[in-house]
Amino acid sequence: MAVGFARLLRKLDIPTPLDAVLTFVDALGLVGLRDRGAVYWAARATLVRRPEDIGTFDRAFAVFWEHLESPEAVDPEEISVTLAIDDGAEGVDDGESAAGHDPTITLRFSGVETLGDKDFADYTDEEMRLAQRFMETLRVAGAPRPSLRRTTSNSRTGRPDMRRTVRASLAAGGEHVRRRFTEPGTRPRRIVFLLDVSGSMEPYARALVRFVHAGVAGRERVEAFTMGTRLTRVTRELSSKDPDRALHLAGHRVRDWSGGTRLGETLRAFNDEWGVRGMARSSIVVILSDGWDRGDPGLLSEQMERLTRVAWRIVWVNPLKVTPGYAPLARGMAAALPYVDDFVEGHSLEALQTLTRVINSTGDRRTETDRSN
Repeated sequence: MAVGFARLLRKLDIPTPLDAVLTFVDALGLVGLRDRGAVYWAARATLVRRPEDIGTFDRAFAVFWEHLESPEAVDPEEISVTLAIDDGAEGVDDGESAAGHDPTITLRFSGVETLGDKDFADYTDEEMRLAQRFMETLRVAGAPRPSLRRTTSNSRTGRPDMRRTVRASLAAGGEHVRRRFTEPGTRPRRIVFLLDVSGSMEPYARALVRFVHAGVAGRERVEAFTMGTRLTRVTRELSSKDPDRALHLAGHRVRDWSGGTRLGETLRAFNDEWGVRGMARSSIVVILSDGWDRGDPGLLSEQMERLTRVAWRIVWVNPLKVTPGYAPLARGMAAALPYVDDFVEGHSLEALQTLTRVINSTGDRRTETDRSN
């Protein structure tokens, strides 16, 4: 859209060099497209160089962005606009090849961008396939954790490495020309996904399970479980690089899909069999659930407290959080929230991007005082 608008300005003799268009693209990435006032000032600040062009710019902006008729200077009959969907298969036009000659403006839209804030519950099958290709590009890395292994260091503040120092001195006839040092190394922190597959999560579970698959298949030390009326480990099934095969295997493995919800009992099973025994220790635990629970909220609170003692960070993803006026009034959500470090949305692609950034952030766990606030 920035390239198309720049072409229109060039036709009206407003100089718009390529560097100005690129700056406008960066500005749109920051302000978005919803607020037309922000788009106007982003365009005017980056594309208008001469005060005498402001009037023409305003009329062009109204034609292009507001779909209003311009009283002068712009003849809509001379400009035809063609819309094209960018599926990523073709190259990106730099907007300079036919500037000032072709009366047709081709605007290329990314299908992923149009689905960015759309609720997963409203997706069609085709939109879900498009979203899946986008999820495959997301990389959940997680904050690193200290390792017992030490690595080579160029800093003299580290621990002396006598073996490498002596080995290097052999090339200098036994003289210690340069000392070698080591420093503590790091390793990837384990990430554990706990996905609620109960009936209340059905509109979102098919999208979130694809996100979990992207996380499991994208790196090592990622575990995945489903929670409904029972706890099911699906790490092996989702480790396949083929998304369709992975989801097919996981579907056969999970027997309580779209059933009831017993968050407290399933979380207790996870703590007893996996979490407290080591899997959740110093790990990032991501719980994807709307918080609706048919079980005892006291049990869920107890198990969340157990989990928070060993986990490095607990992230709760609730697709209903985006609902206007939402408050964590569900018994399960209210019981778990005091033990959650990050409470985020999970209803759209934009929300999953935010979730990825939260998982990959290196911030420390909140203190007990922070949680109570």
